[in-house]
Amino acid sequence: MAVFVYAENINGVYKKAAFEAVSYAKAVADQTGDTVTAVTVNPTDSSDALYKYGASKVINIKDEGLKSFSAKAYAQAVNEVADGNIIVFPHTTDASSIAPMLAVMKNYALITNVLEAPESTSPFQVKRRAFSGKGFMHAKAEGAGVIITVSQNAFGVKENAVSGSEEVKNLSVANEDTKVISHEQSSGKLDLKEAEIVVSAGRGMKGPENWGMIEDLANVLGAATACSKPVSDIGWRPHSEHVGQTGKAIAPNLYIAIGISGAIQHLAGVNSSKTIVVINNDPEAPFFKSADYGVAGDLFQIVPALTEKIKALKA
Repeated sequence: MAVFVYAENINGVYKKAAFEAVSYAKAVADQTGDTVTAVTVNPTDSSDALYKYGASKVINIKDEGLKSFSAKAYAQAVNEVADGNIIVFPHTTDASSIAPMLAVMKNYALITNVLEAPESTSPFQVKRRAFSGKGFMHAKAEGAGVIITVSQNAFGVKENAVSGSEEVKNLSVANEDTKVISHEQSSGKLDLKEAEIVVSAGRGMKGPENWGMIEDLANVLGAATACSKPVSDIGWRPHSEHVGQTGKAIAPNLYIAIGISGAIQHLAGVNSSKTIVVINNDPEAPFFKSADYGVAGDLFQIVPALTEKIKALKA
């Protein structure tokens, strides 16, 4: 029996989270001796992109009614084609909405925020993130099947090319509970959830007019930009950049926090970062206790100097 994986796309284009989920499914399939079947909805990208990471079959769901996202409708569509007892999802906003609904439909166990390949597959036991990222637990699923969501940037994208085939499945799923009034999408920016480097700033910037130095540093590093909750609340930055317990939870390889005190609510969204660098003029700022590296000093001097130094190294 195949290990199934939901390959999320945005406007038909596969993102890093889809490749990471397929990579994870391939690791599970190698343990169970099975193959990987990817399920995707209305893609425009070629299935070759998924074969590259281990999917030997791609089920391409075609349904005009699913042009607008609805967790319930998408769960119904996936339920119609995914008949395996292990189903993998990326831990994105949309996929994390589909997974629990599918778990209810199939009466499967649900394990979210998975970090590593399973310790065993019979029963299915795996390490996951818990308590807003402050701890870990080893979760065991007992029953007919299990649905898991893979924490972004935790397992990684791993090429494992196989020859594959595609099956087009024409469905007509009712999607009457969702009506899209308007759709706004940011363009030209890195996805915070997928970024390997994030430069974030807080009220220590003193005003939105000073944000140019944050964007300059991010540009030279090839990083995404983020902010603390107070900054988005007062309108200095868009809410889409808010990271923290009530914003986006991220896990980049490098997180640079500038002028952020480090309240526990903010840490809950970023403490899964591989490396945390804190720049703050207050040497007693709580964030320093969670930092791998810290610089206490005037950010208005440190950040431009750091940017110029990195530019010189890249020249």
